Amino acid sequence: MKEIFDKDLEQGNKLFIPYIMAGDGGIDQLLPTLEFLDQSGASAIELGIPFSDPVADGPTIQEAGKRALSEGVTLHQVIETLKSGREKIKAPIIFMTYINPIFKYGIESFVSDIVEAGVDGLIIPDLPLEQKELISESLDAHEVALIQLVSLTSSEERKKEIAQASQGFLYAITVNGITGARKNFEVDLQKHFQSLKEASKVPVLAGFGISTTDHVRDMSSIGDGVVVGSKIIDLLQKNERDEIQSLIDARKTK
Repeated sequence: MKEIFDKDLEQGNKLFIPYIMAGDGGIDQLLPTLEFLDQSGASAIELGIPFSDPVADGPTIQEAGKRALSEGVTLHQVIETLKSGREKIKAPIIFMTYINPIFKYGIESFVSDIVEAGVDGLIIPDLPLEQKELISESLDAHEVALIQLVSLTSSEERKKEIAQASQGFLYAITVNGITGARKNFEVDLQKHFQSLKEASKVPVLAGFGISTTDHVRDMSSIGDGVVVGSKIIDLLQKNERDEIQSLIDARKTK
């Protein structure tokens, strides 16, 4: 992941990570969608695992999760599907899941299987930094990045602590609330991102609420790139793939 991110940034571009819900539209759509996003120039792809009790997801992502669950999609099924076609996808793949499904799966089995499936990073929104050792040792042994989220409301000391602990990239939440497309942002994020970039050893990416090419350009100008989820899911539902390409291309500075 680091080599790919460094190459993008050294070329003067910013990073773009689309988020999709695994199994939305059926598990048979997973690999074709990953291949499309990869070929469209995604820096990495965040792959959400459907879960019945999400804590950070807005309506669009929640509905995508419900659709996947109604299709009978499971964590094990996602991993096995990824194993069957990972070699076709060049972009790093990041799982976004919760600690409960990992516990149920078994931490060591989970880590072993995602490594075999070619997963490069992991986001666990409900795993506090103080408890990351539950899984971080196993991830470190296989060089799988444990990516941290940092909120706007955290103290400066806490922001620095999270920034210094994050691997792969630092996921900087840009709104006080859940995910979902927004027209604008309520606070001035310039100072927030400046302090995070000073503290972080990895790229700092903006996430939550980013839904337009202007958002991509604006957020990329103060950070190292963006994560876009709800808008990507919405555009995939409508089969508006040219719009997805436009969002990804908006990260380019040349």
